[in-house]
Amino acid sequence: MPELERLSPPIAKRVATSRNVHGDTVVDHYAWLKDRDDPDTIAYLEAENAHTEAALAHTKELQDTIFDEIKSRTLETDLSVPTRHGSWWYYTRTTEGQQYAVHCRSRTEPQLPDDPTQPLPAPDDEQVLLDENELAGDSPYFALGAFDVSPDGRLLAYSTDHDGDETYTMWFKDLQTGEQLPDSIPGTYYSTAWSADASALFYTTVDAAMRPYRVWRHVLGTEVESDVIVHEETDERFFAGVGLTRSEQYIVIGVGSMVTSEVRVLPATEPLGEFTVIEPRRQGVEYSLDHAGDTFYIVHNDDAEDFELVAAPVTAPGRANWRPVLAHRAGTRITGVDAFATHLVVSMRHQGRTELQVLPLPEGTDGAADVRSARFIEVPEEVRTVHPGTNPEFDTSVFRLGYTSLTTPSSVYDYDIGSGELRLRKRKPVLGEFDPNDYEAVREWASAADGTRIPISLVRRRDTPRDGSAPCVLYGYGSYEASMDPWFSIPRLSLLDRGFVFAIAHVRGGGELGRRWYEDGKLLAKKNTFTDFIACAEHLVKAGWTSSDRLAGRGGSAGGLLIGAVANLAPSAFAALVAEVPFVDALNTILDPSMPLTVIEWEEWGNPVESAEVYAYMKAYSPYENVAPVDYPAMLVTAGLNDPRVSYHEPAKWVARLRATATGDRPLLLKTEMGAGHSGPSGRYDAWRDEALVLAFVIDATSA
Repeated sequence: MPELERLSPPIAKRVATSRNVHGDTVVDHYAWLKDRDDPDTIAYLEAENAHTEAALAHTKELQDTIFDEIKSRTLETDLSVPTRHGSWWYYTRTTEGQQYAVHCRSRTEPQLPDDPTQPLPAPDDEQVLLDENELAGDSPYFALGAFDVSPDGRLLAYSTDHDGDETYTMWFKDLQTGEQLPDSIPGTYYSTAWSADASALFYTTVDAAMRPYRVWRHVLGTEVESDVIVHEETDERFFAGVGLTRSEQYIVIGVGSMVTSEVRVLPATEPLGEFTVIEPRRQGVEYSLDHAGDTFYIVHNDDAEDFELVAAPVTAPGRANWRPVLAHRAGTRITGVDAFATHLVVSMRHQGRTELQVLPLPEGTDGAADVRSARFIEVPEEVRTVHPGTNPEFDTSVFRLGYTSLTTPSSVYDYDIGSGELRLRKRKPVLGEFDPNDYEAVREWASAADGTRIPISLVRRRDTPRDGSAPCVLYGYGSYEASMDPWFSIPRLSLLDRGFVFAIAHVRGGGELGRRWYEDGKLLAKKNTFTDFIACAEHLVKAGWTSSDRLAGRGGSAGGLLIGAVANLAPSAFAALVAEVPFVDALNTILDPSMPLTVIEWEEWGNPVESAEVYAYMKAYSPYENVAPVDYPAMLVTAGLNDPRVSYHEPAKWVARLRATATGDRPLLLKTEMGAGHSGPSGRYDAWRDEALVLAFVIDATSA
């Protein structure tokens, strides 16, 4: 990037602030950036944005080309596969030129074309429930939070956010008349549940640390000031959420920390009643449930590291009455259960892949599943992802599932429970000359320093050479037991068709290989996440997929922490790094209980306030703490001014320190969304523009 040599980047002012913890004194010269009300903070962020725009001006034509490629490959006017709930078919549609979706329903089932890659026609009796484009108006940011139709189909509760801070205003609409109801509730969070008669809605709110901690009951037609708190979670480690079982028989309050959970239930016909605890919380025990007939089906990890499935009578659902359905099997992580009138569908992970297993529920067996007749839903491809789709109907003989792979666009299937037939209903169209047979997906394994084998999923065009000359993007996350399962991406085609390899490093700290995989990448084993990623990078080079001077690393949020740590540990292993809303000032954030979500996070990272060992361990890997005078790769860092999860000041401080410390002349760029949050731009065209900029940076920084 020789053009950058003529550009003068912003230099942040230095204001010394001391931190003294466990006898260790550290001077932080950029802590002042935490104050977003300081005009100097906003001025610095705007200066960085101007610098990034100037530094990438020579890629503007490439950005425009990539945007046009994304747009031309996308069917802009489209319809989702309709889903039946009650007597209605629900779906969303998009229209060319509009940023957001329109939510609709019809009485008649829309007719699907014979070719599942073709657009779906809208039915003649369409009823528009909500048009997100109208709700967004001229706002530069818009997000829909709740979208919850009452069980009888008469009412809609929905919530909106116009700045990305993830606090929403709840609204209500009469779907029979189309009228907006006078009720509105400010400051709500995501989850909701209707009572059976739609007289009351249960919802959540957050505390000052952005922790959802209160569950409320709102009776329609009453003032919000009279709403009742039905549960307040006083333990600051726990989140609270509320929902309705698929059977619509029970309202469920779930509270959970990183390692412990507790569930309360209330008959949906008794919204003014008291919730009952299923099993009192015990440290380290997690469980969740669904309901069918007289039985709760519970997935738990009590003496079952990878979880097991049990059944319990609704009249006495405590631990003493749990009956095994699917016993614990080490290495097969049960992640959830969906209960229906005649069957269960169990989600699980085995050998790094997602699986779905169907268990019949014969009549007259007191809720006992027929394990001997259990069968897996068979899907093609080795490197793929299968997961439950939208299944609101309780009494149904069809199970909807989602499927994708690195070469297969997002697909919707219906699985016939009786016959076992799998019917493709829709595959996301990719316009132009896309042929999935032109691409090859591969699973490989890297070896970590301790001998652990790390899975890598990768994709390339079949005509891309494997001689070390191809550029490559290596993506990673590795926290919270979140699995980065293979997925298809239209924007990624703009890389693959330019000769790139795309790879996912399934590092420890994620959940790809079960609960132990997660445990081995958290707390005082967190460094495994970073060294695993480096091992994957080294494997890709050694195996001829790419070379270090053509390799880019990418990750976001906790994956941005991964990228930041790798930048310090192995700066010469990459030509470029993209860290999106990165958690890079990890130690300072986890030391401050007043910061959003900090107390909750102690069970993920450790508590450096109380433990000198945790403090020293985190200090040894936290990217901001370990910036050094070395030649770093070209770096693009993003932030959101209204981000409630990773505050904008973390990437801003990191870039400021990097710029003051790093040697070399590779670009170091910070791009802050001044009106958005953790997820970046909200409209689809804006998001495509944003992705085009990132891909242009990667292409430019890894060019031979």
